[in-house]
Amino acid sequence: MKRPNHRIKAKRVRHSPPGTAPGAIVIPSDALDLKLISFYYNQNEYFEKELSGITDIRNQLKSFPEHYHWFDIKGFGNKHFLEQLADCFGIHRLQMEDVVNVYQRPKSEEFRGHLFFISRIISEKQGFLINDQLSLFLGKNFVITIQDKYEDVLEPVRDRIRHGKGNMRRSGSDYLTYSLMDIAIDNFYPVLEKIGDRLDELQDELLANPSRDSLNRVLDTKRELVILRRIIWSERDKMNDIIRSSFIEISDPTKVYFRDSYDHCIQLLDLIESYKEITASLMDVYHSSVSFKLNQVMKVLTIISTIFIPLTFIVGLYGMNFSRVDPETGKFFPLNMPELYSPHGYIIVCGIMVLIVIGQIIFFYKKGWLTKG
Repeated sequence: MKRPNHRIKAKRVRHSPPGTAPGAIVIPSDALDLKLISFYYNQNEYFEKELSGITDIRNQLKSFPEHYHWFDIKGFGNKHFLEQLADCFGIHRLQMEDVVNVYQRPKSEEFRGHLFFISRIISEKQGFLINDQLSLFLGKNFVITIQDKYEDVLEPVRDRIRHGKGNMRRSGSDYLTYSLMDIAIDNFYPVLEKIGDRLDELQDELLANPSRDSLNRVLDTKRELVILRRIIWSERDKMNDIIRSSFIEISDPTKVYFRDSYDHCIQLLDLIESYKEITASLMDVYHSSVSFKLNQVMKVLTIISTIFIPLTFIVGLYGMNFSRVDPETGKFFPLNMPELYSPHGYIIVCGIMVLIVIGQIIFFYKKGWLTKG
């Protein structure tokens, strides 16, 4: 059965055409239609509904000023809405440009009373590792998340809001921000767990039956680990910036939770480094196994050649045309291969050759050269 390839799914890096003004919002042709879901809650209640545009957002903020608001936006299909959103919340156009160009590195920025974060969400689907972007804006009592796809991994956070689990409703928007970033980081663990299982499988496979396909899978895994390490490294730097910053939007009690996410990033980096070392050792195992098999083949060929060397000598020796009688003078030479004219000479020579072969085989067997390994 053909094994599936495990690779980071190629994602075309979206960017504005050369010469485009900085901060221009260029919507890709394959962008999904806008889908806007609003969560607004406090310690005692929560509401969830679908909004149609920026007017609904303004009305909700005005009607519920004491609630915390999460505007969950999916799809970039409405450029006019994104421009209105930027004007409504004072979002810089450069930040909105980073939102629609969905292959940005994880980072944090502060601008006009709100914070801007980018996280990477890694998941696996049909043998591919999917690398998606989560753009997040944090204000005094609101959080805005923007994604280019409808599917995501944030449903556990939504369930915690719906059922009032943990500190979600009792804490502010900064805690919601932490929860969203933390689930993005925690999503690396099952992905790395599958990579670890795959490396164990590859190790057994390379020891039993190394093949070019096995080596390609090791190289694919190594490339995945390089990409994951680059993402986690940026996530760690982002968490470190949050912990050491003086952002008024993030309270000191919430920074304790961000410190825990920072520790998770360190753990993931250690795990990735150990897996990278394993992939390097697996490549050594592959080359050693291939060299061992080649040596086994060369050993067989050498034994066969060694067996035929004395036989070739005997055949070459008796292949020399020495005559016992000089055709011109008629002189007789009794020492010129007298056994050639023996009535049993052929049988005797063949017997000697068979004995030589048997003797060599016995010698090789006693030396252990004919045994496997």
